[in-house]
Amino acid sequence: MTEDQLEQETLGWLQDVGYTLLSGPEIAFDGLTPERANYVQTYLPERIRDAVIRLNPTIPTVARDDAIKQVQDLGIPALLSANRHFHKLLVTGVPVQYQLDGVTRGDFVRLIDWENTTNNEWLAVNQFSIKGTRHTRRPDIILFVNGLPLVLIELKNPADENADVWKAYDQIQTYKEQIPDVFQYNEVQ
Repeated sequence: MTEDQLEQETLGWLQDVGYTLLSGPEIAFDGLTPERANYVQTYLPERIRDAVIRLNPTIPTVARDDAIKQVQDLGIPALLSANRHFHKLLVTGVPVQYQLDGVTRGDFVRLIDWENTTNNEWLAVNQFSIKGTRHTRRPDIILFVNGLPLVLIELKNPADENADVWKAYDQIQTYKEQIPDVFQYNEVQ
């Protein structure tokens, strides 16, 4: 079995459990059906927007837009701190304020429906190119929930006796150095 065959098999398993499969090159900014502005962007902005609208229908548009901005620009340069901050937003919701009937209200915008998971959009995207400051890398598979890149999967050729879990681990460490922005949102690797 080659690494490509393993990737296709993995994508098949993911599809069997409910993920929609997309090709990274096809949804790239220069692809057939672009879903992001450039290779630096690690999330799928319209899918985030659609999910925020779908999951928070009673929150005013201005507050939903504020929540999306907070998620797309975490404003924290340190990777681990940014990831912890995002995790909190993912679990508890994004804090927002808005005016309603002349009164300032506080609320939380949900990024994921934790109670009814069928309200979420589950995507498995293979060969999703990401541009860092000096390198462009292409992880094997990234799992998106509501446009957020929550899981990075790195596969290794099982026929290659030098390719093992430690080689995959080393590859992920290289990704952390070269394309750190994807790990701001990452929940599992």
